[in-house]
Amino acid sequence: MQYNPPNPTIEAELFRAFVEAGAISKANSNDLKKNGFMRAARTDKGVHAGGNLISLKLIIEDPQIKEKINEKLPEGIRIWDIERVNKAFDCRKMCGSRWYEYLLPTYSLIGPKPGSILYNNIEDSKVECPGVLDEDVESKEFWEAFNKEAHEIFTDEEIDSIKSYVPPPREEFDGTDDLYLKVRKFKQLENIHRRKFRISQDKLKKFDATMKQYLGAHNFHNFTLGKDFKESSAIRFMKEIKVSEPFVIGDAKTEWISIKIHGQSFMLHQIRKMISMATLITRCGCPIERISQAYGQQKLNIPKAPALGLLLEAPVFEGYNTRLEKFGYKPIEFSKHQAEIDAFKMKHIYDKIYKEEVDENVFNAFFSYIDNFDKVTGAHGSETAEKSGNDVQRSVFEFLTARGIPEMVSEQVKQPKEKKNAENKQTESQE
Repeated sequence: MQYNPPNPTIEAELFRAFVEAGAISKANSNDLKKNGFMRAARTDKGVHAGGNLISLKLIIEDPQIKEKINEKLPEGIRIWDIERVNKAFDCRKMCGSRWYEYLLPTYSLIGPKPGSILYNNIEDSKVECPGVLDEDVESKEFWEAFNKEAHEIFTDEEIDSIKSYVPPPREEFDGTDDLYLKVRKFKQLENIHRRKFRISQDKLKKFDATMKQYLGAHNFHNFTLGKDFKESSAIRFMKEIKVSEPFVIGDAKTEWISIKIHGQSFMLHQIRKMISMATLITRCGCPIERISQAYGQQKLNIPKAPALGLLLEAPVFEGYNTRLEKFGYKPIEFSKHQAEIDAFKMKHIYDKIYKEEVDENVFNAFFSYIDNFDKVTGAHGSETAEKSGNDVQRSVFEFLTARGIPEMVSEQVKQPKEKKNAENKQTESQE
């Protein structure tokens, strides 16, 4: 949702349709700025929108102008309504808050695959720091069921070969290679098990409780790019968060949940990082307090969840609507078009998301990459004369293990000693 010629964008399509429908004069048809064009919310590439608002000067004397504009637009872009506002109206500045929705397949909350780098790091950390992480019986049973069926189809030697398979260079790739075909069959079997996964109420409640940690005003410097802890602009306010009950949809019978987030404003990639962090904490069995710890000064490398699941639900003008009505204008509300918007989202957004996930296994690819990130990149720390033990970040995802966030661990290690000294002093005074 941004004008970026010569690249095709929603704004470019809208502007073209306005001109062709006669809503913008020929004299102003070569420049958006001449028409005071502004959008309430910008969406990045790959991010959908069910509702958005733009403000500009339009010629709207024709009672059929909305229909004429829609006739000139592609089927995937619709104008829901056109309303007059006062001259001082700026849709970006007057927008009080925004609703976003994120669609997540529930299999994303299955724990890391046994044998992966992240799984091994978590298991090692449980030995060092027992009792910190949840015992995820649900994920354990999932992987046991998959491994049982895999061993019924493949021999132990074949499974070892499959797990150690490294694709050859593209020019040497042979799609009929026997080992490659076995690798493909193995992955298809794993994918079938993921599609059959149905989340328990306990795990869903854990995820919901984790998401609720975002409510209120917090320092989200770790949930965007290029923001320092000390920058006041990193403080953002989340007003409401809703996690739906799971629902099964599509021919693949994949189970999904919908997460709706209502916030005053958002920074670059913030929502995708919020979803990613909550999902990783749930699937790794971390305490939900890791979210509030992430608001601290320690820098964390929180990955972005796939853009595929994200869509702008609608901007909200609750505060400014009162002023508009005083001036004699109608309030800006999307609710009166909700039935049309929901039908549009189902056809042009939801179905596309569901289909692309089934065809491309987007979320599986994302979390598989995360589980083996160190293996892929070699990103890990090592002990030095200055740093050793818990002060060494052994993985960029150390904060997902029982060791926790490095600075937080150091504080926790110091606390028992300070408490012991206080107790000794108290004993000495009593004696």
